[in-house]
Amino acid sequence: MNRRSEIDATSVLLPVPVAGRVGAIPTPNFLLPNDTGGILPRTIIIRCGRGILGFLNFAGIVGHSRSMPEVGCELYKLITVSGTDREIFLQGQLTQDISLLADAGRLWAAWCNPKGRVIVTIRLIDQGDSIGLLVPESLADDLVRRLTMYRLRADVTFEVSDDWRGIIGDDEADPLTLIRSGVALIDDSNTEAFTPHMLNLDKLGAISFSKGCYTGQEVVARTEHLGKSKRRMMRYTADADGMAVGDKLSDSERNVGEVVNVSGRDLLAVTPVELHDRPLTNGDITVTPQPLPYSL
Repeated sequence: MNRRSEIDATSVLLPVPVAGRVGAIPTPNFLLPNDTGGILPRTIIIRCGRGILGFLNFAGIVGHSRSMPEVGCELYKLITVSGTDREIFLQGQLTQDISLLADAGRLWAAWCNPKGRVIVTIRLIDQGDSIGLLVPESLADDLVRRLTMYRLRADVTFEVSDDWRGIIGDDEADPLTLIRSGVALIDDSNTEAFTPHMLNLDKLGAISFSKGCYTGQEVVARTEHLGKSKRRMMRYTADADGMAVGDKLSDSERNVGEVVNVSGRDLLAVTPVELHDRPLTNGDITVTPQPLPYSL
């Protein structure tokens, strides 16, 4: 759904949870009125801590959608998992083989619900005596709450912090970089909507098919053993602004796909594999398929 609302210049800058930690300095053209209802270029300076992170240019202040804002400063949280049972516990929850993490240093993973739908995509970080889960800020507290429900008697603890900067670079946190790399970001806007295969997580090495059971494993394994998934994520570019997470894509006869992530006119969407070579539409907007950096 493309949710739009009338907003003022300050509320468009950042979501409330982020605004307290990231400074946004509007430049003069940001405050210009837009009485005609048209689109005007806007510029703000994004400041993180004591330094300036960069400049953000975007269009219009008459409305916003779930693809905005795209500021990579405090949109992540680090969940540190400690305790003697941390590896065993996570091995029974995540799609990735945790035993590979010590040598790899960092790995992609997902946490699924029992129906095999992805709750969140995760970057696993080896921290020596603990394991870091880099997750979207919007889901962090709920993830800890839900993980705690599975803890039972396991010796594991969870600590949420903002200490992820330096673990990954700003380019790796950038939504456009992720989209062009064919990597889905699953947060509170699209959680529990797609299976790992739909998101191409098997192509990213984020799923182990040789380790033991984990939450949602039966559904994921069945999809793998049945052969190719009929619906997978593809990269597209739109010919106009306005696409949002959750928007439907049509082949002119029926809805055939759903948008996963958006950054400007670049987007990822889950669509039928047989239609991956064809343009699709959302109202008056046409999206054209673009190559992924891996084969499907």
